[in-house]
Amino acid sequence: MIFYSSFENIYLLLPIIGFLIGLFGTMLGGGGGFFFLPVLTLIIGVPAHTAVATSLAATLPIGIVGSWGHYRKGNIDMRTGSLFSMAGIVGALIGARLTNFISGPQLKLLFGIYSILIALNMLFNGARKLKEQNGDGSNSKLKAIRFGKGSFFGLTAGMIAGTFGTSGTAPIIAGLFSMRLPVKLVVGTSLLVVLVNTVFAVGAHFLIGSIDLTLIAFLTAGSVIGAFLGPRLFSKAKIGKSEKKVQYLYAAVVAAIGILMIVNR
Repeated sequence: MIFYSSFENIYLLLPIIGFLIGLFGTMLGGGGGFFFLPVLTLIIGVPAHTAVATSLAATLPIGIVGSWGHYRKGNIDMRTGSLFSMAGIVGALIGARLTNFISGPQLKLLFGIYSILIALNMLFNGARKLKEQNGDGSNSKLKAIRFGKGSFFGLTAGMIAGTFGTSGTAPIIAGLFSMRLPVKLVVGTSLLVVLVNTVFAVGAHFLIGSIDLTLIAFLTAGSVIGAFLGPRLFSKAKIGKSEKKVQYLYAAVVAAIGILMIVNR
């Protein structure tokens, strides 16, 4: 169901929040969906199920603008992105269906637990990365591992997108980091996968969820501008030896949001 909610003064903060999410979402590869859900539920007080569908719809403009910007800068690995996306489409459709069987408090609890687990996984992969750099393996074995990781993380990301409305950013980032892609390719490729997952998840939620167009309008008024600037600023950034720090910082943010969702359910 699509509807317009009545205006509230707190909505005036949404363009600013949207701008920051669009800017940093496209610079971190998240697309913003991961942060829209906590904003809508914890700050605005939107019911969890409406927040899921609205978060997905609000992420679409960021995904479109951000993916195009990163594609022009050469920050997307199309082959890896396609692998994640194909599995993600299946997961998104399954996740959208699962939402009907989960209550609002349960949705927040599960989202918080999922966030913490993903953060721990990212920290584990970051610590293990140096130990694996000198490992040997045949090309066929490496391809099989790559396909397995892409399918698993892609499917998981799609299910998370459909269930929680967060675009499945965390498992995408974790999966791409585990494949040892450079940070710039991780960010750009993640946005592409987020876009594909979001398109199919939104399509499913049109049939079974509630989307608040008023909230989307206020959020996207700022998020599109942020998404336009993000890829340009990111391409100019000199990351180099700071790749591991970026990964750890992202993991810390993900874990913090997970704890807040559990405490405030």
